[in-house]
Formats: sequence, structure tokens, C-alpha cells
Amino acid sequence: MPQETGASCDAILKTQVAIVGAGPAGLLLGHLLRAEGIDCVVIERQTPQHVQSRIRAGVLERITVSLMERLGLDARLKAEGLIEEGFNFGDGERTIRIDVAGLTGKTVVVYGQTEITRDLMDAAPARGLQVIYGVENVALHDIAGDAPSVAFDKDGAAHRIEARFVVGCDGFHGPCRKAIPASAVREYERVYPFGWLGILADVPPCNHELVYANAPQGFALASMRSRTRSRYYIDVPLTEQLEDWPDDRLWDELALRLGPQLAQTMVRGPALEKSIAPLRSYVFEPMRYGSLLLCGDAAHIVPPTGAKGLNLAASDVHYAATALTGFFKHNDADAVGSYSAKALARVWKCERFSWSLTKLLHRFPEDGPFERAMQVAELDYIAGSTAAQTSIAENFVGLPV
Repeated sequence: MPQETGASCDAILKTQVAIVGAGPAGLLLGHLLRAEGIDCVVIERQTPQHVQSRIRAGVLERITVSLMERLGLDARLKAEGLIEEGFNFGDGERTIRIDVAGLTGKTVVVYGQTEITRDLMDAAPARGLQVIYGVENVALHDIAGDAPSVAFDKDGAAHRIEARFVVGCDGFHGPCRKAIPASAVREYERVYPFGWLGILADVPPCNHELVYANAPQGFALASMRSRTRSRYYIDVPLTEQLEDWPDDRLWDELALRLGPQLAQTMVRGPALEKSIAPLRSYVFEPMRYGSLLLCGDAAHIVPPTGAKGLNLAASDVHYAATALTGFFKHNDADAVGSYSAKALARVWKCERFSWSLTKLLHRFPEDGPFERAMQVAELDYIAGSTAAQTSIAENFVGLPV
């Protein structure tokens, strides 16, 4: 385990891997490294209570489930997760079912990201994973060389972690990506002209599978977190304010966009959480610079349309854990050297899928009758083509890692 030693700052921790960010990506990586006997320390800006309170997506691909299985932390996931064998496209009048299980032989699992985080947090003490919460003023040093360090303040005292590698799992706004010189990177971004207005409520889902709707009024998504908790979304202009959408107005709009059949089975209830999330596609290259590796939202953002955010972070973590294990246990420096290329190859495929679904299901301000006709034609093609449905199913269930 990491050793604490005296130094000019109040405390110095020496370890093999310093992980910045204790969301699901950082915690998952920490557990995987500890399972291989690799020393690591995780630091997190927020409190444990705040980390557990984050409401996020909940559709898990096989890669995410398999990593939890590998760690032996899948008991609640198996007991409470909902197996999804397909999902649906709708246009307010018809439903096109994508038989994911029948077309690919695989399924996804509905299990909230909040629950994944809870499972990883609860297991950390017994498994020797040190997590330091409530840190401030995080700064990375000497990441271009072989002896990077991470400085931070905790309870008014200065601390530093000296490590061989630093892994940034600190999200889009964290300090790790910003520590890489601008001359060494390339960024790709598409900011979408709308956001998703979401409501979480303790009501049974209106359908036993996800439904994506592209109706005349706009986009809607009916999803679930459990058999008694539902998550619904509609797209709204970025100029909209949350206070302009009381619960009743949002439920009414959902009923219009989902169509009369689903409106009949939709149960309304008070919001447990309601928010407007902006949408963007973003990729940062490379995902490794010197002794710094990036995972998850620190390196890329996908619109939630394809349910790829958490799963893409999990595949990053898989590649990072494999690379670091190769380095420390097999003296394989090439494993770390190839991390970025391997991770980015999958990142771009997931970006493509999420972007294509976003284009298919949303009305863009610049779109006219031609673009709408193309959406209708694409949905018609999907409805009648096994090949098209198979391609969508393969991407939705998760491409190979």
C-alpha cells in the first residue's frame, strides 16, 4: 500500500499510480489495479455523499458488466439490474423494435450509474483502495517525465502524491486534460443547439424497453432505472429555463411526443430530480501524454442518445488497467505506449454511433423539409432492413473491446 513520508509539504504519498477523480471510472480503475497488486491512490474534489448523489445514465454494455463481474462486485447488479433484450424507435404513430438479443445474441443491463458508484465505493476499504475525498487546488507536475506528482490541499494542509503514472478520471472540467500542453494536442467538438430536459420519478416505466421517439413535436426518450423508477427526456432549446417546465407541463409534452399508445400507459408522479443537460460531441487526442493517461469524460464526451458515456469510460479503464498491469508486472512499456491508439479507435466508433442517432432523432434549427424527409426515409429503411437493424443493435449493445 502507499507509504506516507515526511517532506516540505505537510504530507507526501508515494505510490505507483495516482488517480484523479473518484467517479465510476476512477474507482473502477483503482479496484482493477489493486486486484493486480498495483499500488494506487484516488483523490476526489467532492465529498462521498456528493459523489453518490449524482444522477447519471444506467444502460450497461457487456464491458461494464464484465469488469464488475471480474472484481466480484456484481451481486447487487445481478439481483437488481434489468436485462434489456431490445429497444424501440417511434415517430408518434408507429414503433420499430430493434431485437438486440435476437440480432446479436447479447443484451444490455439497466442499472444506474449511481448504483455502480455505490458498489465501488462500499468495497474500497476492505480491498485496500485508498480514496481521499474533499481535496482542493489539484495541480499536476512533471507529467512529461517518469516521475510525475499531484499536489493538492486537504483540510488546509498541502499534500503531494509522487507516482510513476497519473490517470485523469476527473471529467470534462477537471485539471488533468488541461495539464497537457496545447501544442501536443488536437480537439474535436460539436456543440448541439439543444439540451435534454429530464425528469426522474418513482413511477413504473410506460414500456418494458427503452423508447426513442422522433415525433412532430420533437425528441423524447422513455427509459427506466428499475421497475418502479422511470427516467424521461425531451429535447428543448438551450434558451429554455428549468423553472418554465413545471412537472405537469413536462408530463403533457412527453405524452404528445411519445404518442397515444405510450401516453395511456405512462404513470405521472412528482419529480425526484429534474434538469436540463446540454449535448456535445467532443474528443481529445492523444489520451496519453508522458506519464499521464486520460479516461472517460476527461478525454471525450458523447451525446447521451447512444447510452455510451459510462460504457466508453469503462472501456478506457479496461485499456488503461491492461496497459498499467503490463508495465508494472511484465515490464512492458509498449503497453502504455499503445493505450491512446487502442482507446481512441473505440472512442471514435462510439462517437459516430451517438452522433448518428442524435441526427436521426432530433430536429436541428437549420433543418428544413428535406432533412425531415431524410429522417423519415431512414426510419423507413430501418423498419424494413435486417441489416440496418443488426448494425444498430451491434453498436447499441457495445462493440468489441
